[in-house]
Amino acid sequence: MFQANIYQKIFCFNLLIFVLPCALAQQANIEIKKPQKPRLQLASKYQQSAVIEDYWVSEKLDGVRGYWTGQQLLTRNGNVLSPPSWFIEHWPKIPMGGELWSGRGQFPQISACVRRKNSDGKCWKKLKLMLFDLPNHSANFTQRIVTMKQLIASNSSPYLAMIKQKKLASNMALYDLLDDIVAHNGEGLMLHLASANYQSGRSKSLLKLKIYQDAEALVIAHTLGKGKYQGLLGAVKVKTPEGVTFKIGTGFSDQQRQQPPKIGSIITYKYIGKTQRGVPKFASFLRIKNQH
Repeated sequence: MFQANIYQKIFCFNLLIFVLPCALAQQANIEIKKPQKPRLQLASKYQQSAVIEDYWVSEKLDGVRGYWTGQQLLTRNGNVLSPPSWFIEHWPKIPMGGELWSGRGQFPQISACVRRKNSDGKCWKKLKLMLFDLPNHSANFTQRIVTMKQLIASNSSPYLAMIKQKKLASNMALYDLLDDIVAHNGEGLMLHLASANYQSGRSKSLLKLKIYQDAEALVIAHTLGKGKYQGLLGAVKVKTPEGVTFKIGTGFSDQQRQQPPKIGSIITYKYIGKTQRGVPKFASFLRIKNQH
């Protein structure tokens, strides 16, 4: 019994000295390699005081934001995506910012595709990373456009493209373009200040312009439908971060009325202005917020 206890103590000692440090080192290595949330440049709302001639204008795509580190494809929150190896083959080994996109009005399909951890990869064949910036490039946006065009021209990947950037001469031309894009089921426009360097966080050098404003709210209740929506969702009651409660009854598909956003979930809705009490006017459901 005494001899057995000695062997047990020797075994435990060796375990502490050799095995445990290795395990801790391995865990630390995993934590070091875990990607951090990318420091993205975020858009501010467009103001009519902006001098249009100073900006490059592009379509605001309704996809999932993608950040290529040079090795991995991340979401805006730093989650690692799992694209097929052929999707990212031949991509430049430098950080690139863009939108994973397949076409207007396809956000639910795009979001479902990129969130899958195990798939046959077929849905990725419809996607491209639509490049719109180079986060680590030190030049201004006009010069970054030149570099992006060179990257695309010299790259053989069919899954990497660049969002078209254009210059406009006036506010009238800007709103004409906005009306045309919205009429064809687009979301809106982005304006990059031509002379600006890349800057992480909310920036006035990057503006977004949409006919509708959008915001997020917490679903706190369901209301049953009437008439053709008998037995289905009629509306959701939501609460804004400011504490304003109201109902949203439009924008839902028949399938979404059968399987409505869960109570406790966060949704994105669009609206046109607010009442004096702060209630969004003409609110319409857009999508359930995904924690990408």
